[in-house]
Amino acid sequence: MLKIAVMVSGGGTNLQAIIDAIADGRIHDTVIVRVISNKKDAYALERAKKAGIDAVSVTRDEYKDREDFDRALLGALDEAEPDLVVLAGFLVVLSPEIIRKYAGRIINIHPSLIPSFCGEGYYGLRVHEEALKRGVKVTGATVHFVDEGCDTGPIIMQKAVYVEPGDTPEILQKRVMEQAEWKILPETIEDIAQGRIKTARQ
Repeated sequence: MLKIAVMVSGGGTNLQAIIDAIADGRIHDTVIVRVISNKKDAYALERAKKAGIDAVSVTRDEYKDREDFDRALLGALDEAEPDLVVLAGFLVVLSPEIIRKYAGRIINIHPSLIPSFCGEGYYGLRVHEEALKRGVKVTGATVHFVDEGCDTGPIIMQKAVYVEPGDTPEILQKRVMEQAEWKILPETIEDIAQGRIKTARQ
């Protein structure tokens, strides 16, 4: 059984995609052992509770400095003993200590076709704003392993999405979620659970 911890910052739509995929059998042999948010009011925590999943928040303002916050995040992960850490819209750069401890066992979903529109500052709507500003005809989403760079880890899976005439950043964001993110993140987890994609522990 693959034990996963999902880290979130906001609404948790990618978390919901994972919950639904486990429930309807698109992801096998997998259990979400904990959801961790860096925001107390993240709706993702509600989604977890509704699904009967252990959910905790670790917020920066609870700790005197970044070091203590990072230590608490690592503690929240270690308590859950996950085989895989899934960053599903987690808007905090993980500390080198967390990345080293879980090396090869952290994946992230990013709302563009890396290496386009990625790296520091590229998250949420900004990714889609920049894609439209640049005039690209195709965008999409990427699942990748996390290393100590920002969106620089090995790419696991990508899915392209067409940009349509009249798209706003909000419309494009929704299409990328529906057509790419909510599909390739569960697919990647299933591939890891079935041993088709190897993580460090496997």
